[in-house]
Amino acid sequence: MENPKVNWTPVGILALILAGFHLYTSGAQILPTVQQRGIHLGLILAIIFLTFPYRKRKDGQGRGIVAWVIDYALAALALFLGYYMFSNHLELSFVNSAKNSMMWFAGAVSILLTLEASRRVLGWTLPILSLLAIAYVLFGDRLPLSVAHSGFTMDEMIASIGLSTQGIIGQTLGISATFIILFVIFGSMLEKSGAGQFFIDLALSVFGRFRGGSAKVAVASSALFGSISGSPVANAATTGVITIPLMKKGGYAPQYAAAVEAAASTGGMILPPVMGAASFLIADFLQIPYTSVLSAAIFPALLYFISIFIMVDLNAAKKIEASKKAGTDASGEDPGYEIKSAWTLIKANGHLMLPLLVLIYLLTIAKFTTLDSAFWAIVSIPVVALLKKSSRMSVSSILYALQDGIRSTLGVAAACASAGIVVGAINMTGIGLRFSSVLIEWSGGHLLIMLVLTMVASIILGMGLPAVAAYVVLAVLAAPAITSLGVDPLAAHLFIFYFGTLSSITPPLAIAAFTTAGIAKTSPFKTGFIATRLALVAFVVPFMFVYGNELLLKGSFLSILISIVTSVTGIYVLSVALEGYMKGKVLLVSRVILLISALLLLNVGWVTDVIGVALAALVILFELRRSSTPGPEAAT
Repeated sequence: MENPKVNWTPVGILALILAGFHLYTSGAQILPTVQQRGIHLGLILAIIFLTFPYRKRKDGQGRGIVAWVIDYALAALALFLGYYMFSNHLELSFVNSAKNSMMWFAGAVSILLTLEASRRVLGWTLPILSLLAIAYVLFGDRLPLSVAHSGFTMDEMIASIGLSTQGIIGQTLGISATFIILFVIFGSMLEKSGAGQFFIDLALSVFGRFRGGSAKVAVASSALFGSISGSPVANAATTGVITIPLMKKGGYAPQYAAAVEAAASTGGMILPPVMGAASFLIADFLQIPYTSVLSAAIFPALLYFISIFIMVDLNAAKKIEASKKAGTDASGEDPGYEIKSAWTLIKANGHLMLPLLVLIYLLTIAKFTTLDSAFWAIVSIPVVALLKKSSRMSVSSILYALQDGIRSTLGVAAACASAGIVVGAINMTGIGLRFSSVLIEWSGGHLLIMLVLTMVASIILGMGLPAVAAYVVLAVLAAPAITSLGVDPLAAHLFIFYFGTLSSITPPLAIAAFTTAGIAKTSPFKTGFIATRLALVAFVVPFMFVYGNELLLKGSFLSILISIVTSVTGIYVLSVALEGYMKGKVLLVSRVILLISALLLLNVGWVTDVIGVALAALVILFELRRSSTPGPEAAT
């Protein structure tokens, strides 16, 4: 492997210190809560200020002298804040009001630096939401009685939100300071070892020869890569630069190619084991084992990718028929890329999958803690890479991977810290309970209405926030309302997270679609709408596992098996209805009936399953017979 250039500037050195700190505390000795989170916060904020300039020079090269002074001053303040929290962790563990001027100063610095860092990395949405939360704490006692609270002083707000484990250094930052950063480093190390390219090559070897091969490669490689990257944008940017040109060479329109990659990359966020780090947050919120979240999330995620796979397959079949009618008599798309055998790839680089298997083994069979599992999985990567000369990682490549992992975690860490401000305000004022009561009142106690309201709120929040931050806010505000209506807590939290994630492809602010559209040089809005259609099943599946926990692999073996069979059948029927193609074009009336059948199959209950299967069977038999009968094509 080539040796990448390690960054030895102050920001690069701080990144290595932060990576080393987390590897040490996970593998040797984890620190007390406030110390662990304080060091994490201080170093993350300092790296953000040195990475994202306050203002760039007019020529676009670096930062001006004023910005340089501001950025380094803020970085120094951030390091001071981390040192203060580390040194005063015992006092801060029980703080409820700023008791002296130094505590007041540190709390104010904590809040202001978090807001500014979040603005630089994520934009204005989350800082504005955090400022509104702070304003509510300080002035909410003057609001109408239905939303008012008893009132808090400035000292209480600064201490509780800025310094206590109920605010910025609370539960959400705690997940960032333990699980998230380790798994992001794991993903970065694995990708830099060559595993990322191996996933793409393997997908090419397995699916590249079939119809719609390039689109299927995009789906498979994005699923494999997304399972370790945990970021729709990072996934789209990394795999998209390879898969989108492949799809365009294969004859796909630019907007369709971009949409396939956007939908598949977004699916990587809900696919275990990483799930954008939300799996750790869900486990922590519900106080359940991490493996319970993984087992519950695996089948809904597979349904998502199966549905996209079927959709691109039907689309490819439609393309082939159209080309035959045009007189080209194409038997499939021209791949335009070299396809190696899977066995050749596995012999050459299959060992790069071992760290992922080590992680799964330690988590599920050996029953190691999550931190220990992540630590040893990271350690295993350079060791496994030694097995083949072509994959061996030099010291510089390891250091570069650590730095890259830290860079990748900046956005999530900033989101977790800012979300801590919102959660702290909710906890201080008790508005969360009242918000849940309002949701229950608006829904009239009807679960379906409650779920639709929560779905809309999740998508809207997710458009302006990272999915993890949107999940944290709604886990406090909306999840209690859903569970109060008898929904399984894990199903409720997964429901919120799924729809926050889907905002990545939902117009108008479909950030994953914008990323892939940029690569494909096409319209981001068209891309977003096509990606939403491709991922339509993902808008249905969360309702399915709320109404029937069998999709979360809960229940008897028979009930789970029936649920799996009917769900996959329903997905196929839905795909045919949406694409309007099976063995030939499907009549409009048949598409409508198939859509109804799919909804019945995706609903939970044996009565709807029987009706759905009967309707689907009749229409499919009719369409197969019609398509095999010579004659003019029926209008659709």
